[in-house]
Amino acid sequence: MTKVLLIDDDKELTALLVEYLVEEGFDAHAVDDPRIGLQEATSNAYEIVILDVMMPRINGIEVLQRIRKTSSIPVLMLSARGENIDRIVGLNLGADDYVPKPCPPGEIVARLRAILRRYNKSSEIDQTPTKLQAGNLLLYPATRNAEWYGMPLELTGAEFNLLEVLVRNTGQLVSKSEISRRAFGRALTPFDRGIDVHISSIRQKLGLQKDGQSWIRTVRGQGYQLVQEK
Repeated sequence: MTKVLLIDDDKELTALLVEYLVEEGFDAHAVDDPRIGLQEATSNAYEIVILDVMMPRINGIEVLQRIRKTSSIPVLMLSARGENIDRIVGLNLGADDYVPKPCPPGEIVARLRAILRRYNKSSEIDQTPTKLQAGNLLLYPATRNAEWYGMPLELTGAEFNLLEVLVRNTGQLVSKSEISRRAFGRALTPFDRGIDVHISSIRQKLGLQKDGQSWIRTVRGQGYQLVQEK
């Protein structure tokens, strides 16, 4: 049974969500103090975290930042704000997905399961190559590690999934809808900038080619392409 940690100071909402998660087959536990939630999230006792942005004392963005210093546990963020800034900051700091509040519990469960499918690849290991390579970029799907020019490349879970799709299609244009489906397990929605944010972060980590061009080419209105080394 998947253990889910919910960090949110809205006790009424979390009680309802925990009840729903349990009915859906999860082992869910809620914490309303972000400081305790941070300790729990990094205790290795849970498999995924649902984290609210707006909390007293320590907000969710800061909690996520502290989690990512020591843990790669998947994190689904919730926020009542309608602004995109929280989403962009959260994704840049390593959130795996982002859901605006209010949100139907069924949508949250669907997002959780999509994230877990990306992380839980044990049933696919026999069919997954030990190593994927595009020039000096190496990905190891079974362990979810990456190397760039022989050095470890630190990627969030979402970045690894996205880059894996591009590596498997090196030199080919991949549409944003295809990336969303294959990397995140869901259809692309209008005004969803999550892929763009992840691409921007990956570009910063890869740096530029000798000619000053990015390793990931943008085809406006169509998608992205991981270019081959010259």
